[in-house]
Amino acid sequence: MGLFMKIHEYQAKAILAKYGVPVPRGEVALTAVEAGEVARRLGGGLAVVKAQIHAGGRGKGGGVKLGKTPDEVERVAKDIIGMTLVTHQTGPEGRFVSRVLVEEGLSMARELYLGLVLDRASGRPVLMASPSGGMDIEEVAAKTPDQIFKSAINPATGLIPFQARALGFALGLDAAQVGKFVKLATALVNTFMATDASLIEVNPLVVTAQGDLLAADAKMNFDDNALYRHPDIRELRDLAEEDPLEIEASKFSLNYIHLDGNIGCMVNGAGLAMATMDIIKLAGGEPANFLDVGGGANAEQIRNAFKILMSDKNVRAVLINIFGGILRCDVLAQGVIAAVKELGVPVPIVIRMEGTNVEKGKEMLRESGMKLTTADTMGEAAEAVVRLSRRAS
Repeated sequence: MGLFMKIHEYQAKAILAKYGVPVPRGEVALTAVEAGEVARRLGGGLAVVKAQIHAGGRGKGGGVKLGKTPDEVERVAKDIIGMTLVTHQTGPEGRFVSRVLVEEGLSMARELYLGLVLDRASGRPVLMASPSGGMDIEEVAAKTPDQIFKSAINPATGLIPFQARALGFALGLDAAQVGKFVKLATALVNTFMATDASLIEVNPLVVTAQGDLLAADAKMNFDDNALYRHPDIRELRDLAEEDPLEIEASKFSLNYIHLDGNIGCMVNGAGLAMATMDIIKLAGGEPANFLDVGGGANAEQIRNAFKILMSDKNVRAVLINIFGGILRCDVLAQGVIAAVKELGVPVPIVIRMEGTNVEKGKEMLRESGMKLTTADTMGEAAEAVVRLSRRAS
């Protein structure tokens, strides 16, 4: 898995409800007929049908629709289930919709935004609120940053009621609503802490015409490194929403993220992997992936990494950029030679190594009799791999 695991909206709402965050009444449906039945159980009035995929912007792509009667809900659900939904977060290929969430319609007086994210700079969770709910929060941040109110949470004390009240009043809520907001925000922070979440986003947080507050949408991500503590949350992983190559990589403890370029990257260490992608871009190329084989990679992992790189049909050349510390350069060279021989890698490979036993590693590569290009600096390596990828294209 990557650095965090995502779940569906209906799953996130079930978790939030368990910790006392008020959410609209609703159920998930896998077929249009089921959707109609859910609408009947909700009372037969206005209902919202929402496509369940791991991406935002669903409404703009036609993945959120209203139905006034159960029959209409069924008709709408028929259109949404089975569609390929394209939003600004799915990429042009879109996502296949296999289920919908059917919820009671709400009479909304206001739409607010509430988010909880880990702020690496302060090393604390930060609660963010904005009166501009229902919109892309990135847009609000860019155009009207003064409309975003933040409060850093001390993990030792949790959310202090005073902090929540200050945010509630900043949002322009009245005294009775502020009381409800404090309860909701506290429950949200408790959920975040208890589940080892890395993000919770409620957009919109709805104020109903009756003055109640409800989480009308919910997005949750979880820290992968903590999932062993939460087998119940780990069970919520939906492999259909993930890239098959990323799933394969996770089996070998490789951090792999598929991108749409044509230069495969194999690097040890996340920071160096990011820098490698940047320098490929700088040299005029496009990285096909982010791949961090980890500091202590061995020959077997290098073979698995190559397998995954070569499964991406767009890859025209590969750049290996390794700083040999725990992973010695001669071990890397041995792994690369073995993998290329075994897998018959058909594309040019550029290797830049630095660190322990670097001379020995380079010598092994030179004597392997294979078409391997070595480079001394990252700049040289990037230019070489971009040149070779163009030739191969």
